[in-house]
Amino acid sequence: MSGAAAVVVNYKTRDHLVRCVASLRAGGGVGPIVVVDNHSGDGSEEALAGAEAVTFLDTGANLGFGAAANRGVAACTEGYVVIANPDLEVEPGAVAALVAALEGDPGLAAVGPRIHTPDGRLYPSARRFPDLVTAVGHAVLGLHDPDNRFSRAYKMADWDHGRADVDWVAGTCMAVRRSAFEAVGGFDEGYFMYVEDVDLCWRLAARGWRVGYEPDARVHHVIGAASDRHPYRMMLEHHRSLWRFARRTTTGARRALLPAVAAGLAGRTGLAWLHHARRKPRREPSLVASPGSGAP
Repeated sequence: MSGAAAVVVNYKTRDHLVRCVASLRAGGGVGPIVVVDNHSGDGSEEALAGAEAVTFLDTGANLGFGAAANRGVAACTEGYVVIANPDLEVEPGAVAALVAALEGDPGLAAVGPRIHTPDGRLYPSARRFPDLVTAVGHAVLGLHDPDNRFSRAYKMADWDHGRADVDWVAGTCMAVRRSAFEAVGGFDEGYFMYVEDVDLCWRLAARGWRVGYEPDARVHHVIGAASDRHPYRMMLEHHRSLWRFARRTTTGARRALLPAVAAGLAGRTGLAWLHHARRKPRREPSLVASPGSGAP
């Protein structure tokens, strides 16, 4: 079995980053680890001093998740690359299971692990590309009723989460086949944050590649450890990314609906802000760009 490189995109999550790198090394199956830092200035580089086979790349600016991940992939040469957030820890054997899935199926371009939150809940990291009706239902009802039938369908909530092909997997943690990743140009750097993973998988599918889910690879993720630093800006970026994806993927007569989609996304941004403001005290210390997750 071949080894894999790991690329971790970091921004001001020093303590999480140290634990993430340690888990990647202890879990086995990982060769070089490239930490791409979006100019954190929080001592992340110093905290990793002496870590085995770790390259630290400071981008010099906050480039966003996809742009930083692309630079990390370009900085290593392995045929398989695990791309990850810094606020996660992998279980032993997780990387090996992801690599085995790619090696065992030459049609797979990317594969995602089973992801759990710290309290043990299963995170819906594998999802469908929603059709227009499902997308509207999820957008309208998801903020106040996350268990509605449209959101459940989009998040594949009723699926047993066994080994299978899926439409897309979260950039929170995914293993990619370098040849496929490079063939589609990597992540679209026009996305500052969010949906870059959905877009990548959509472009891979358009080129005939498949995306898989590997439940034997297990990862624990602290949801929002980075994005919660600036929630209102992140909600705006999320909806901007949804708009970019809608413009890219809507074809034919349905493009006539794009003005309504734009208006709906603008309205949903306002509702999301209001919902967050009512849910907990406002907390906005700094702009963040490290998570890679298509959508809440």
